Amino acid sequence: MRRITHALAALALATAALTTLGAGGAGAADGSWAGCPYGAVCVYPQNQNPASAPSEVYWSYGAHNLSNQYGDHWVLNNQSGGAHAHLCKGSGGGNCVYDIPAQNGVWYDLGPINSITLDRP
Repeated sequence: MRRITHALAALALATAALTTLGAGGAGAADGSWAGCPYGAVCVYPQNQNPASAPSEVYWSYGAHNLSNQYGDHWVLNNQSGGAHAHLCKGSGGGNCVYDIPAQNGVWYDLGPINSITLDRP
């Protein structure tokens, strides 16, 4: 049930983002998505829905440890070229439990998540 809820939430955000981009919304020219720069992975503040201004922006490949992230957050993977992001229960990218393909996002409880990895295609 949780996967279905996440999938529906991601679909709703993607639809809204595509509608905005298709309508010539702000950020369309530079590839940004809901305030997340093109090429980055972004985490948004707890319960910010819809996603509009990220609180964390990650650019480099590898593991990024999280701190003080609890409750539901949008995590958007605005990377290019098929790069993936993973949500991981362990620090340093260990025990990854959720895969976010490029140009996708997820509404996820980050309480048990301790790191995010950005992975080359």
